[in-house]
Amino acid sequence: MNKTIPEALDFVQAFLPSVAGIHDADIVIAPPFTALFAVAERLTGTNVKLAAQNVFYEGRGAFTGEVSPLMAKDAGCTCVIIGHSERRQYFHETDEIVNKKLQISQKAGLQIILCIGESLNVREAGKTYDVLGSQILNGLKDISARNLVIAYEPIWAIGTGKTATPEQAQEAHNYIRSSLRKIYRDAADSIQLLYGGSVTPENIDSLMACPDVDGALVGGASLKPDSFEKIIKFKRGMQ
Repeated sequence: MNKTIPEALDFVQAFLPSVAGIHDADIVIAPPFTALFAVAERLTGTNVKLAAQNVFYEGRGAFTGEVSPLMAKDAGCTCVIIGHSERRQYFHETDEIVNKKLQISQKAGLQIILCIGESLNVREAGKTYDVLGSQILNGLKDISARNLVIAYEPIWAIGTGKTATPEQAQEAHNYIRSSLRKIYRDAADSIQLLYGGSVTPENIDSLMACPDVDGALVGGASLKPDSFEKIIKFKRGMQ
């Protein structure tokens, strides 16, 4: 919940020139709902995609305050983030709710970024894989591998300054990849796995060196064009 429409447009104005020449990576930004349409107009013809931060699981109806996947798509989105830890934590979204959102978003033709992850209590109790396994199995029920991206965000590493070590990230991503193979078989290898949890320009290199980390879901560091640019350009020697 950051940036007014003018602030979002200022961000895009500063950000686009710095990443204009990058075509070997998928770059996605997810401003708040109020700024989607204005930002979409500025992104037309560029190499940056637009995502909604959330959607509701119905297409239309008496659901005051909610936004459907078709509305997000109409505003210019091609992607949507679903099941973010903050949605699960503050708005009590269950795996079943997440699954309903995935189903309608996939039918609408949106690329899905599904967030999964465990709390500190879960990790300390040694139940990380129980939670991840449940989120994958229940969240992805009847969901195609097409246009599906998974973002692993350990809740204990979000906004805390703590980051999973490369070894912890790879271990979790390897488990996720193995779990996806049980559902999608060989198609699981084409599903991109993102790491999200206090990603910064300083730690992106070591995280991206992990064989099962395909990208990053960037939070606070994406609010400033320069720091987000450095993360995107990490392996290209362009900083």
